[in-house]
Amino acid sequence: MKPGGFVLVLHGHMPWVMRHGRWPHGEHWLYEAAADVYLPLLELVDELDRESIVAPFSLGLTPVLLEQLRHPDFARGLRRFLEDRLRRARADAADASRRNLARHWEARWSRQLAHLDALGGDLVAAFAAHALAGRIELLSSFAAHGYAALLLHDASIRGQLRAGLEVSERHLGFRPRGLWLPECSFRPAGPWRPPVLHGDERLRRGVDAILADEGVSHFVVDHHLVARARSEALHEGGPPVRVDWEEHDRSPWHAWRSPMAAKRVNTEGGLDGPVAFARHPELSEQVWSADVGYPGDPRYLEFHKRKDGDGLRYWRVTDRKADLGGKAPYDQAAVHEVVRAHAEHFAATVRDRLARHAEQAGRPGLVCTPFDAELFGHWWHEGPRFLLEALRALHRAPGVQVESMAGHVARLPPATTVSLPEGSWGEGGDHRVWLEPESEWTWEAAYRAEDRFLGLLHQARGAPEGLGTLRAWDLLRKAARELLLLQASDWNFVVHTGGAAAYGRQRLCEHLGRFDLLCTMCADALAGREPAAWELQAEAMADALDLCFPEPPLDAWG
Repeated sequence: MKPGGFVLVLHGHMPWVMRHGRWPHGEHWLYEAAADVYLPLLELVDELDRESIVAPFSLGLTPVLLEQLRHPDFARGLRRFLEDRLRRARADAADASRRNLARHWEARWSRQLAHLDALGGDLVAAFAAHALAGRIELLSSFAAHGYAALLLHDASIRGQLRAGLEVSERHLGFRPRGLWLPECSFRPAGPWRPPVLHGDERLRRGVDAILADEGVSHFVVDHHLVARARSEALHEGGPPVRVDWEEHDRSPWHAWRSPMAAKRVNTEGGLDGPVAFARHPELSEQVWSADVGYPGDPRYLEFHKRKDGDGLRYWRVTDRKADLGGKAPYDQAAVHEVVRAHAEHFAATVRDRLARHAEQAGRPGLVCTPFDAELFGHWWHEGPRFLLEALRALHRAPGVQVESMAGHVARLPPATTVSLPEGSWGEGGDHRVWLEPESEWTWEAAYRAEDRFLGLLHQARGAPEGLGTLRAWDLLRKAARELLLLQASDWNFVVHTGGAAAYGRQRLCEHLGRFDLLCTMCADALAGREPAAWELQAEAMADALDLCFPEPPLDAWG
């Protein structure tokens, strides 16, 4: 029997923060993620390559993140951030009680500054080179992380998706076939009623069909969607064969309902479709959960306590229930064996789970563990070292094939086509994180924006050629940029968590205001009216602040 597959998926994402504040909310988020997560991930892949370990994983770099990593301000801003960290470490070394760890921080920031220089400030090119060499698989996503299941029009899903794929191709030099579906938000084909504003029921295409139309071959969903799947067809080495799902549902092995097998997805009655990978719940929780997983170990570095508010960290978790004043000093030497032990335990658990599945099902299985990339290095300081040790151990483990999503599909094509229900990977498995009573106004505003944009697009297509129409198309492209940004799932998420609620509301309203201005200017251009001076100034400000998505594919909106 072929070995079972282990697929690690990391979701790299950052909402648009360039030129929208610094600290505590704004660019500081991006630079901290680059230092804590993306530079260490590049070091991890380099180390595996030096050891001749073939252990590819799938890494999503969302289009809006790529736009920021390639922003003209990024490399300069990251260098300033690293130099500030280095200065703090050198100052802290004067305190004998912190000297050892301060020197560790000093060495880290010095190494990262040298790494940044060696890359010429271009992290994206380094990731793309690793992908082309087969060491990682890079995934794309929706342009600005729009929440697919709640967008009002299929045209908006296509707009987010196609704009995202084109941005990924522009920066990476190739178009990824795999996709991170924002928040794992999925909606099948069929009747759908908008949750706010509009009361009419309408027939919608399945998200799976729109992905397939744009050439996406595989994506990630949460396990509970697969647990409620309907089997549509079986693939047994030949053409797919439709099955009676109610009869097939009584079979002893529910292949289509297990997270340990990838599945083709079709919610429109077909037999083929893009491949969904389901999160393995227990093994994922073992890694990400601070309560029952590895990161909560009392010896690991405490995330929430810093010196002088925004300084360096010198304390350990100690006790999850202890307040910050009760945190003990961090002992760096004590964690090396802890990380190795946790990595070996994780690898052994993966191996055992795959062996048990093969024995019960008579076929090789799959363990897919998707995580936010920021878990490794940002929230969990020792996370990158854990990943390195785990991938080393899994590479040695018998019966386990470490592979990317694309590699797994090529090696073990899915045996079933299923229809998935609606849901996300958020709390409750539904949309409650992004659609609460307090946030309904955001969706009302977003739906009005979708309607207005599509109306202007239709009007521009029917307008006679001329300077006014050319100007209108330019304004529509800028309005599309703001529409993409205001649709980002991040704004409602930070409001829900309470970590940056005011910032989330502010950002949504800012993009909505700029969108309305640009639409008004577009309508005026189509009517032959000249813009006011203040409108031109506001347009220039919008272009300076939101330097992204310069050529959104307007044809994607229909």
